[in-house]
Amino acid sequence: MYAVNYHRAASVADAAKLVKSGDARLLSGGMTLIPAMKTRLAAPSDLIDLSRIRELQGVKVSGKTVTIGAATTHYDVANDEKLRKACPALAHLASLIGDPAVRHKGTIGGSVANNDPAADYPAALLALGATIVTNKREISAAKFFTGLFETALKEGEIITAVSFTAPAKAAYEKFRNPASRYAIVGVFVAKGKDGVSVAVTGAGDDGVFRSKEIEAALAKNFAASALDGVKVPAKNLMTDLHASAEYRANLIAVMAKRAVAAANA
Repeated sequence: MYAVNYHRAASVADAAKLVKSGDARLLSGGMTLIPAMKTRLAAPSDLIDLSRIRELQGVKVSGKTVTIGAATTHYDVANDEKLRKACPALAHLASLIGDPAVRHKGTIGGSVANNDPAADYPAALLALGATIVTNKREISAAKFFTGLFETALKEGEIITAVSFTAPAKAAYEKFRNPASRYAIVGVFVAKGKDGVSVAVTGAGDDGVFRSKEIEAALAKNFAASALDGVKVPAKNLMTDLHASAEYRANLIAVMAKRAVAAANA
């Protein structure tokens, strides 16, 4: 490691002031930033720790509206009783992230801001039609995720919460990398008043995306059998050492069928 100035922000307003200093970076769980610093891929002059800001923590459910503070850990998302009742699919998703150490330290806001192409939350937020709330504005998930590790966040902007309407039915299934537990392919399926949404993570060469082919089939019949014979094109899918684009295309259909079956269970 190297010399870096550490600041523990007392509030969002405090963090917004501190992040303007030098080449400062916001620190939530640090699951990506700290390893990047260790390998010299990131060299911030200052770290602004958000993890102790109370207003960024916790899950609130008001009617059908679910709001999760950005500094809420994966463990707390997975185990919050209110969320388990309102949207068990998202709680289940959080329980699949990494290992216990990662789940107790990593946060939903940090994961969303990082937008790793194999992260789980982006698929959920996109399928749920969620809103990402910052200290300056509200951004729909459809406009927030703009590419690999790219988001609509502007310099100095801080995610404070994510919010969405609880779906009538939803489920998440993923084919995990056995070492990292990141999604080689993850599919989040949601059915609500506006119809069916299906979002895919781990597969797109430009990050998370919605599968129009699967959505069209499920709009006619929200059943796993409706996906029999549905082909997902391999174009614009990722090929890497873990899986080819063609293999990922097949996995998307398989994970979608499992997710629909789970949502209907």
